[in-house]
Amino acid sequence: MALDHDAPTAIRAQAENASPKINRQLAGLDALELTVGTKKKPLVRIWSALWPILTAVTIALVAWELVVVSGWREPWVLPGPREVLPKFWETVTTATFWEAMGLTMKRAIIGFALAVLIGGVVGALVSQSWILRRAFGSLITGLQTMPSIAWFPLAILLFKLSESAILFVVVLGAAPSIANGLIAGVDYTPPILLRAGKVMGLKGIARYRHLVIPASLPSFVAGLKQGWAFAWRSLMAGELLVIIGKQSVGTLLHFTREVSDTSGMISIMIVILIIGIAVDQLFGLVDRSIRSRWGLDGASN
Repeated sequence: MALDHDAPTAIRAQAENASPKINRQLAGLDALELTVGTKKKPLVRIWSALWPILTAVTIALVAWELVVVSGWREPWVLPGPREVLPKFWETVTTATFWEAMGLTMKRAIIGFALAVLIGGVVGALVSQSWILRRAFGSLITGLQTMPSIAWFPLAILLFKLSESAILFVVVLGAAPSIANGLIAGVDYTPPILLRAGKVMGLKGIARYRHLVIPASLPSFVAGLKQGWAFAWRSLMAGELLVIIGKQSVGTLLHFTREVSDTSGMISIMIVILIIGIAVDQLFGLVDRSIRSRWGLDGASN
């Protein structure tokens, strides 16, 4: 079959004679291809992350003020933002508050770290053994659904009114969610990856470390996020019930309720909410980092 040496010349001639409409369409496609992978400027990314939160806060404050203005409850029972926000600022600018915050965050970090360790080990063992899965799979889910406050009578009997009682409940509240997240991630590992790992000679711990864990990261991160939510709720319940003489965020909330300081009580509740939102944003950064590493961030930009 003879080669047509004039083919490139003919193609160029057809491109030159193409209609302006087609050229514009091709140029638009080229521009779209070039801009899909571009990253937003830092200020634009910060603003795109902040404006939904600011909008939600504004709507919540307006709705709150409308409820107060409606007279649904007495002002001393439900004060409005104009009374609470100055009290909030007064609270967060005291040394006592930051000492209490330090103790609470210390408990949260230690309890969550223990939950990650225990939940990760349990999830890894159960996900790799069908015997353990049949024996403990439903039990892990059952533990996950138990209210954290139900553990406190047992925790107080075992550890009395101590730090260990609080950490016991925090770990039991968070570990099942973390274990279930890892189990779900392993279950949804694509079989083609497992076959590829087998062909490459990955076995035992190496197979789990280099193949299974990276493939299960999205579900595992979701389990970590849910585990933190349970740990934080368990910690707040523990600090309200187990008062051992040290100031914490939970004890500040308890004492403001005892003296009927509603503005102070709502201020502490706002602090608890802000911490929850901040940690959620951190998990969001981790999730976006994973999607970016896997080449999945283009769909979200």
